[in-house]
Amino acid sequence: MQQQSALFLLLLAVTSQGVSADAESNWNDRVKVFTVATEPTDGYARYYRSLNVYDIKGTTLGLGEEWKGGDMQKPGGGFKLNLLREAIEPYKNDPEIIILFTDSYDVIITASLEEIAEKFKESGAKLLFSAEKFCWPDKSLADDYPEVEGKASRFLNSGAFIGFAPQVYEVLEDPIEDTADDQLYFTKIFLDEAKRTKLDMKLDTQSRLFQNLHGAKNDVELKVDLESNQAVLQNVDFMTTPAIIHGNGLSKVDLNAYSNYLAKTFNGVCLFCKENLLDLNEQDLPVISLALIVTQPVPFFDQFLEGIEKLNYPKENLHLLIYSNVPFHDDDSRAFVNKYGEKYASAKYTLSTDELDERQGRQLALDKARTHNSDYIFYVDADAHIDDSEVLRELLKLNKQFVAPLFTKHEELWSNFWGALSEGGYYARSHDYVDIVKSQIIGIFNVPHITSIYLVKKTAFDAITFKDSEFDPDMALCQSLRNAGVFMYISNLRSFGHLVNADYFNSTVTRPDFHTLFTNRNDWAEKYIHPNFSLQLNASYQIPQPCPDVFWFQIVTDAFCDDLVAIMEAHNSWSDGSNSDSRLEGGYEAVPTRDIHMKQVGLEQLYLKFLQLYVRPLQERVFTGYYHNPPRSLMNFMVRYRPDEQPSLRPHHDASTYTINIAMNRAGIDYEGGGCRFIRYNCSVTDTKKGWMLMHPGRLTHFHEGLLVTNGTRYIMISFIDP
Repeated sequence: MQQQSALFLLLLAVTSQGVSADAESNWNDRVKVFTVATEPTDGYARYYRSLNVYDIKGTTLGLGEEWKGGDMQKPGGGFKLNLLREAIEPYKNDPEIIILFTDSYDVIITASLEEIAEKFKESGAKLLFSAEKFCWPDKSLADDYPEVEGKASRFLNSGAFIGFAPQVYEVLEDPIEDTADDQLYFTKIFLDEAKRTKLDMKLDTQSRLFQNLHGAKNDVELKVDLESNQAVLQNVDFMTTPAIIHGNGLSKVDLNAYSNYLAKTFNGVCLFCKENLLDLNEQDLPVISLALIVTQPVPFFDQFLEGIEKLNYPKENLHLLIYSNVPFHDDDSRAFVNKYGEKYASAKYTLSTDELDERQGRQLALDKARTHNSDYIFYVDADAHIDDSEVLRELLKLNKQFVAPLFTKHEELWSNFWGALSEGGYYARSHDYVDIVKSQIIGIFNVPHITSIYLVKKTAFDAITFKDSEFDPDMALCQSLRNAGVFMYISNLRSFGHLVNADYFNSTVTRPDFHTLFTNRNDWAEKYIHPNFSLQLNASYQIPQPCPDVFWFQIVTDAFCDDLVAIMEAHNSWSDGSNSDSRLEGGYEAVPTRDIHMKQVGLEQLYLKFLQLYVRPLQERVFTGYYHNPPRSLMNFMVRYRPDEQPSLRPHHDASTYTINIAMNRAGIDYEGGGCRFIRYNCSVTDTKKGWMLMHPGRLTHFHEGLLVTNGTRYIMISFIDP
């Protein structure tokens, strides 16, 4: 009822201008909306989406034509006015028609035509222009503008204006060259007091209808209704809610951020995510160039390559290129192509010996994509691990020129996108960055910077450059896309994968992945902890007991065993098996073995963490009531048994509350003989399994001996816990 009343007042107020007072008439019949766009860019698509959301019919001028308005980074744009003058000529004498003109690439509509017309009525003008903070393009005219109060915007902006058709046509009557500046054209008319008065021409200085964002970042605030997820942009200086938002000048990144919520993008769920989806035809899937980019030593490179191989996409539709400038990863890169290359439409690699820098490597991948006439290129850096094999298909369905899955470092806020930029073009945290990273809001988001993994459509290839005198290749890429008006979207609709932490990764040590438990716990566990580990924590799971109170657990993988043995052998500081041992307090070992302590190889703290995370939960399952977190262990060491060194170990008690013994290699294959005999029970465990752990009490009850190794080398990993 209140809305109808406002409409009635508006119609009454404009009757003197000839607008019909028929409340039932269609607003699209009375308000004619025009824009100019020569190319259907992402910004244009966003603009038209906002029109459609509010059932607004728009007319685009110049679409498909050559742009004649000059370089819009500089003064220009007269071409727009010449197109508009011709388009509205049929209405020039019709006072019932209202003309609304806006730019398109950097404009969003956030209200209905009824609300727009109401705000126009409230201005009392016959011709209303948007206003901004800067006098452009001729700063010398600033003092000629009327004064305004407080934080009002003083200067005319030509990106959006509204007026009755006769007044709009009259303001366009003076001739203008296509390459002349449209804003300067209107400015001179506005500053001519006689013309301004005749046209009843005003500026929307308090942003009641129009909001220009350049220079106004602190003047506006995004207001989101948490229940509906619908949003408005409020001018906090005047408590107005402008209906037409213009990202003029340097504010386009700000507009992109606001556009993630404006124009009914969310309604409890992400509406935008469901629009214009691509229906994948299995018989005619796009051809994609898959570019794997290796620019630094990274942990778990083998797992990275496994994720690539598991992608659910026909290999015959993929052209593979691996670019590596890291000697540490060259062999694995070459081996991957040699092993799997025949499956792909084509498969190539470049190695560090080719001496291509990162810019050249990324550009090479793009050039190859053009050569193969690929529909897309999918860049994946070596720190981006794909966990969801459907990621490529899911990104394709979103039907964007540039889209990426959200990847983060486990339990960190570090991700593969920036939500905002600093004035210098570097990282700045946006208001919604944490919410997106933590998936507290779900959708696809227009952001200014993406790295590590992204899918680019062929239509954006020509916009891309990796060269910049100031920025690195990733930043140069994103800057080139922003300058070209190609939107970059990040999707957190699903958990597609994660980033490994390459900080402090030391590729010079033996088996460097093993050293990264503290920096990459999840990846470390995936590689080194037995896949059945968690099953054993279930109360219903029966833990094997080969001897009384001797429990057998599946705890680590072959990779754990192989890497730790390799570390010990590379260190090659095996004790001599005598009672004299300077590593121990007092210097004496009652029951010596040929061994290396974890302290000696710099892995003591890592192994203590391993005991806490993976041994302690198993201990609590079988030794009910015993709890010590973290476990204490002064002795963590690998023992080596050989027939020609130390083939066995005499009967003894361990100086521990409980002992763990992990078999590090294969009985009957890597060695013969060996095992552990518990003397009190006359029970032996000889068929030990690689990666399986024996756990037994240390003192009093479990007097035991190491059985004779008759051939090969046996390795076991021992810990005396909570002595």
